[in-house]
Amino acid sequence: MNGLDDNVWLAIVAGEGVLTIVALIWVVAITGKLSKLKKAHKRLVGETGVPDLEGVLLALHNKIGELEDRSEEQEQRLAKQEKRLTTLKGRVGVHRFNAFADSGSDLSFSVAIVNDEQDGVVITGIHGREQTFLYAKPLDKGQSAYMLSPEEKTAISQASQKE
Repeated sequence: MNGLDDNVWLAIVAGEGVLTIVALIWVVAITGKLSKLKKAHKRLVGETGVPDLEGVLLALHNKIGELEDRSEEQEQRLAKQEKRLTTLKGRVGVHRFNAFADSGSDLSFSVAIVNDEQDGVVITGIHGREQTFLYAKPLDKGQSAYMLSPEEKTAISQASQKE
């Protein structure tokens, strides 16, 4: 009988050994998975200083809201600047001509300075032998309250065509 009891005890000890080895393998596998999970959590949370994922998401949501507000403000400023740019008198057209066909050369000129809406001024200098006359005419939508000469119209057209 004693021999049978020894075999039973031996089987029990062997079973416990197998269970212990299986448990150790399982603990090693779980430890590896836990390590990977910690690394993934650290990558996700990063250097935010917030320990939980909910806090990180809330911080990101707040940051996105701030960025959207800034973006909207920048768009308004950009639209304002674009509107301002169109009103600047930055397009220049110069047309030189001979005011007197019988003498001289192309010493007379018309200079048009306009914006995108053709608002601005046209300045004409008529050069003669004895004297030079200068005329300035305001422009509103490419038209003036004063009669425009063909040379002035040419200068306005040249200025309007520039980009």
